[in-house]
Amino acid sequence: MNAVISLHHLVFSMLQRTAAFLLPSLARLVFAGVLLVYFWNSALTKIGDGILGIFKPSLGAYAQIFPRQMEAVGYDVSQLGAFPWLVVTAGTLAEFILPALIVLGLFTRLAALGMIGFTIVQSLTDIVGHHADAATVGRWFDRASDALIMDQRAFWLMLLVTLVLMGAGPLSLDRLLSRQAASG
Repeated sequence: MNAVISLHHLVFSMLQRTAAFLLPSLARLVFAGVLLVYFWNSALTKIGDGILGIFKPSLGAYAQIFPRQMEAVGYDVSQLGAFPWLVVTAGTLAEFILPALIVLGLFTRLAALGMIGFTIVQSLTDIVGHHADAATVGRWFDRASDALIMDQRAFWLMLLVTLVLMGAGPLSLDRLLSRQAASG
């Protein structure tokens, strides 16, 4: 029995030592495979026409982010003012920039923290602004694990919290920059 326990400790202590390398690297890989294109496609729906379309958000951008306000003004963006434009433009830029930073492993902790905030705001907008139904919102500790908000986004947040706490890992621009800073 002692041999089994010793083998167990040996194997899992080796795995635990690789966690600092493995977990952040896998978290960024999973983020790239699951969420990068999701957020970039979402951002693309918010860009207006023309080369400076990022600064002239589409009607759909306002409807996605400010659904109740848009309905109240009859979908006339000119009645909203500067603050909604600023929020929509910043949100669109964030949907492009923050995921790219995470995948590159550049300013990863800050980018992941930004994505956590983004995901929380996105979820609240879906629930309050778009009146997500109970099945879409879901709940924890039930037998279903397929709710888009409570279940799915909990996994997103866990992935992002891993990056906030552990950083980008060894295969990242963050690591390269920290090595350069230490040597120079």
